[in-house]
Parts: sequence; C-alpha cells; structure tokens
Amino acid sequence: MKINRFFAVPAVVLAAQFSWAQVKVDPKEKLDPIVKNFVDEINSNSQLENMAYELLDGIGPRLVGTPEMLAANEWSAGKLRSWGIESNLQQFGTWKGWQRGITHVDMVYPRVKSLSATQLAWSPATKKAIEAEVVVLPKVSSKAEFDAWLPAVKGKIVLMAQYQKIGRSDEQIKEFATTELYEKLKAEKEQAGKDFRDYVKNIGYDNNTLPEALEKAGAAGIAISNWTGIMGANRIFGAKTSKIPMIDIDIEDYGMLYRMAEKGTKPKIKVEAQSKILPDAKSFNTIGMIKGKEKPEEYVILSAHLDSWDGAQGATDNGTGTLTMLEAMRILKKYYPNNKRTIVLGLWGSEEQGLNGSRGFVADNPQIMKGTQAVFNQDNGTGRVVNISGQGFADSYSYIGKWLNGVPKTVRDHIKTDFPGMPGGGGSDHASFVAAGVPGFSLGSLNWGYFGYTWHTTKDTYDKIVFDEVKNNVVLTAALAYMASEDPEFTSRTKRVMPQDDKGETVKWPEAKEPRRDSKEYK
Repeated sequence: MKINRFFAVPAVVLAAQFSWAQVKVDPKEKLDPIVKNFVDEINSNSQLENMAYELLDGIGPRLVGTPEMLAANEWSAGKLRSWGIESNLQQFGTWKGWQRGITHVDMVYPRVKSLSATQLAWSPATKKAIEAEVVVLPKVSSKAEFDAWLPAVKGKIVLMAQYQKIGRSDEQIKEFATTELYEKLKAEKEQAGKDFRDYVKNIGYDNNTLPEALEKAGAAGIAISNWTGIMGANRIFGAKTSKIPMIDIDIEDYGMLYRMAEKGTKPKIKVEAQSKILPDAKSFNTIGMIKGKEKPEEYVILSAHLDSWDGAQGATDNGTGTLTMLEAMRILKKYYPNNKRTIVLGLWGSEEQGLNGSRGFVADNPQIMKGTQAVFNQDNGTGRVVNISGQGFADSYSYIGKWLNGVPKTVRDHIKTDFPGMPGGGGSDHASFVAAGVPGFSLGSLNWGYFGYTWHTTKDTYDKIVFDEVKNNVVLTAALAYMASEDPEFTSRTKRVMPQDDKGETVKWPEAKEPRRDSKEYK
C-alpha cells in the first residue's frame, strides 16, 4: 500500500527557524575533546528538527500493525545507513493490520452540529454512514436489571463513558475558585468517579466486556470520551468491538449529547468512520550498529520505542526519545570513530502493547544480552533528563557516577540520581533488560505536562517538542554512551538486597517475560 514516506523541506528554512536552540556549557569547563565535539555538533548542525518533520508530519503516528509503522521502520533504518551506520529490521512478531481513515461525526437532530470525534485504533469501519439515536446507560444497580435493558440498544449508538459535569481542568478551578468551592467541586468529582466505577462493577461488566455486550445486543456504535482532565485533550486507545465502530468524542460534545439523551430529547448523530482492515503485518524493531574496534562482543545500547498510539502524531511518546537516540548515534558515528565497544541502537515496536519489541530483542539476542555493558532508554517526553536510577544494581553508583562525570556540568547538574534504586518492572523498555539482569537505565525527563496533556492524547504533536531540551538529552546520551564504551571495566550485574514490602515479605526482582508475538487474545 502506497503511503507518504516523508515530506521534503528546505533544510535552510528549518535551520533558520530553530537556530536559537542551544546547549550551553561553561567555557571554563575542561571537557573531553570528543564530548566537546558532541556539544558543538548539536549546536551547529542539529538534524533534530528535520527528522521531527519527516517522522511526525510526514509519516505521522506509528500504531503497530499499520503501514505507517513499517514506514517509520524503513525511514529510521534509512537514516542510519545514510550516516554510514549498519542497520536492519529485526522481526519479533506479527500484528493485526489496520489503517486509519477519516472520522466524521455530526449531530443531525435536534439540530445540526459537526462534532469533534476520533475513531479508536483498530475500530471497524462503517460501510456507509450510520445515522442513529444516541442513548445513555440505564440507571440500574444489578446485572439482571442491566441485561434486561440490553435489547433496547438495538440500532442505537451508546454513550458508554462517565459524564463529566465540569469540563475545566483542576488547575483552573483551583486558580479561580474560593478554597471552599474548590474543595466542594473536588469532592463532587471524586465521588462521581467512584459512583461510575461502582456502577460498572455492579452491572457485572468491565471496559472490555461491556462493549462486547453492547455489540452483541445490536448496538449500531459505541461512543466514549476518554478525557484527560486537561481542556482539549482526550486519550485514544484501541477499540473493544469487532463489527461496529467505536469512537471517542471530545468532552464538550459528549456532554451535550449525554444531557440531551438523559432529558429525553433523543438526539441523533451520523457517524462515518473509514478505516481499513489489512492482512496481519510483520512487527519489526529497527536496529542500528556501530561495531566496536577493541571489544566488539560487548555492547552499549541506546533505546527508545518507535511505535505510538495514533490519536495524534506520537511526538512526545515517543518521537522525542526516537529522535534523541537517532541524533546521538549520528554524532557518535561522526566524532567517535574508534569506539571500543559495539554501540547498538534499538528502536522498538509495540512498546505500547506491553514492551513487546524490546522483550523480543532480549529473548532473541542472548549473546548481545550476555555482553551488554549498559542500556540507556528515554521515553517520557520532551523534557530535559532529571532522574537516573540505578535500577536495583548494587554497584550502579560506581559506574553511572563515573560516566556522569564526563557529561557537561550544565547538563548533569539537572539530574537527580538514586542508587541503587529499585528495578523497573514495566512502564518502558529499560524494564525488559532489567528483568533479564542486564543493566538498563531510564533517562527520566522533566514532565512538561506529559502525563496530563500529551501522553497517548489527541494533542501529542510536533509543536509540543521543546528542542532545547531534546538537544540537552542528545548530549547526555552520546556522552554516557561514549563513557560506557571507553570504560576499562565491564559493569557489575550484582543485584541489591531487596527490601520487604508492607506485609513483611521480600520484594522480588521483576520476572523476565516473553513478548506478545501476535495480536491474538489482545484486548
């Protein structure tokens, strides 16, 4: 299937637009000459903006199983080869094939209004536009009562999510309300959330089984509103239906429809959700490798996941991590020609469905795991790195601390360390390595509103990137990789003595898990 791989743009235009972004260092600081070259290169010849344009605006979101994900694999491998870096695509599984199409939703009764809505990932398409009445879940308190109501959904579009009475962020309410009013509204919101969770529990369903039941009962479609609590931002995950469309509607329009339906107005909406079910697609990691000159069987791994959810562009989750690692590889290749250890770049697929790409790499490459010096992973947004944990490795302080001393002071001074720390059990791809006993470290970034505003949302777009911060992270990553490669010692994998939990039992080291190799049984 033909899709746009990237858009061309005059480099001089973007260079001029972003020329203000710099990594500043103290001119009196005596940096290693190679690290100094890293800083000079990122300040004078950064490729970040051009790559961000090609990846985010050109290819767009990178949902596993879509042609766009394959395009991102091919694009990233092509970038590496253009810099003289060996690269290939390593398959770790397959996934159900799908490609997003347009979503167009209009209210057609009692008046006409175009609604802000998006079909969920892997949602079935509408063969032709569906026009149907909108209904809300019934006010019942048991599964028997709910099941007795279920036949009423036939031919209807069901609003399945909680109604939000107030569509203002908590921060705005706190800013303008009196203390008494703020506490009142906060308590009401918390109670409403609890009441809805109890309601779903009482009717005997959950987020997976309720859509299935509505679909089986003959609903024409399902609508939710997965609002983040930040005005304008909704999260887009996967559909839970197999035959009928499942869409997300912005809080403002969802609330309007909900009130109309609840008050008996019987609103009608027209839904056109175009998408394509495709054959199962191969799932790949993009792997880049700069062979070591002295210790080629030992490895320093730069890690980021390439895939994303597809409500927007996947800019901060994890476009920024991908760009950081690509740019670090570029400048390492250019200014560190005699790398002692082999430097590997892993851009993982299907992280969003359970770290599948990185778990696949760990399982499929035991010799690399045996010789891995360190893994540096970045995955939580555009902010400068401010946290590094030892991930439970008892001697991590001795080598991470030593490597950080080779990083420019203006970069490392932002970073708070935690040694030996606790092993990451999930959350991002470093955990795949940690579970296997391999020193994997998360380069934890400053929030920049990540979890509330851009994480998996309709607002995770190019304009949310702060390139000054990303450049900071490129210098940090390249310097750490250089120092880890040069270190005469191989890193200790001794694990800390694990603490006891609240029950007095010893906390266990995370268990290495097999990747999900296909989408069967995935919900």
